[in-house]
Amino acid sequence: MAEFTGERVIPGEVDADLLNEHVARYAFAARLARGKRVLDAGCGAGYGSAELAGAALSVVGLDVAPDAIAYARAHYSFANLQFEEAPCGALPHTDASFDLVVAFEVIEHLEDWRQFLGEVRRVLAPTGQFIVSTPNKLYYGESRGAAGANPFHAHEFEFDEFRTELAKVFPHISLFLENHVEGVVFRPVEAGDTAEVRVDGGPALPAESHFFVAVCAHRPQTGNPTFVYIPSAGNVLRERETHIALLEGELRQKNEWLDKAKQDLADLDRQHRVLEVELEQSNRWAEGLNRYWAASGERIVTLQTELAAEQSKAQAAIAELEQENRVKTEWAQKVDGQLAQCVEYLHRAEKTVEERTRWAQALDAEVEQLRRKLSMLEASRWVRLGRTVGLGPDTGK
Repeated sequence: MAEFTGERVIPGEVDADLLNEHVARYAFAARLARGKRVLDAGCGAGYGSAELAGAALSVVGLDVAPDAIAYARAHYSFANLQFEEAPCGALPHTDASFDLVVAFEVIEHLEDWRQFLGEVRRVLAPTGQFIVSTPNKLYYGESRGAAGANPFHAHEFEFDEFRTELAKVFPHISLFLENHVEGVVFRPVEAGDTAEVRVDGGPALPAESHFFVAVCAHRPQTGNPTFVYIPSAGNVLRERETHIALLEGELRQKNEWLDKAKQDLADLDRQHRVLEVELEQSNRWAEGLNRYWAASGERIVTLQTELAAEQSKAQAAIAELEQENRVKTEWAQKVDGQLAQCVEYLHRAEKTVEERTRWAQALDAEVEQLRRKLSMLEASRWVRLGRTVGLGPDTGK
């Protein structure tokens, strides 16, 4: 089902007065549609195209919204009625292909409304007519009040502008004012075949009108009748009674909502008081916590000061140790040099010892050799003989 946005009228989903307001325009146009080729530009949900199809030779309902066309095709099916999805600013039809074009509450939605008027002139037959309606900008703006401008409308018209712009495209224009009116109807119990209408009052005032309706043509038009549409739901008193009953039902429901809201408010008030007590407790706890954190902060500052002092002492001690280490390192390096020299001296001494040992060993060998020679000498017979006579070397023996 198509969604009702407040701009697209869907039968069964809108107030009866709003629906009758739109259907009345199609009833007005149906009198001029008999036996004609009709284009319903901006057909919406398609109920108006179906109304025109009851009198026309053929009707094409056209709208740019896919969901609107889908709804129209699903709900209105006649041999002389078809629906097309297309923009009003670029009508997909040949020149002079329609005898009647209607566009109800469409032109104010179009940014390119002047292009649309040109397209209507193009597809309209020389003897054709164009019926277009739009809300009165002055009345419409006042009726919306605090709701502000309609977000669906691109351009709204005052009466003089509406007439002037149409006259630039169509040389012959008959203007009508559409209004909701209250009247008294005498309807025969047995249906008759005529209707007599009496319309009292002064001249029609465009500034006070709800809607403007224009019948435009390329050629002069005859007749300018007043048209009165009385819908099947036209018993005003009955409608008012029904409306009052609906309002009373809504009022009861709103009163129930109000009572429920009051109860909810009382519950919320109780909860609020409980929360206030809990908040007060939380605030006291938070104050104690703040005091604790303040004391902790002071202690932290003290500790940081002490730590800075200890770090300064440690740095001085480290500097002293580093100086002592440098002195000891220099001493160690000096001792290493002396030790190396001592090692060198030791190596030299060892070499001297080795040399002297070798010399002593050689001397010992020579002594041993001399001893052996001496022994041999002493053992010699000649030595002993000489010793007897007091001759020969003295060997100490």
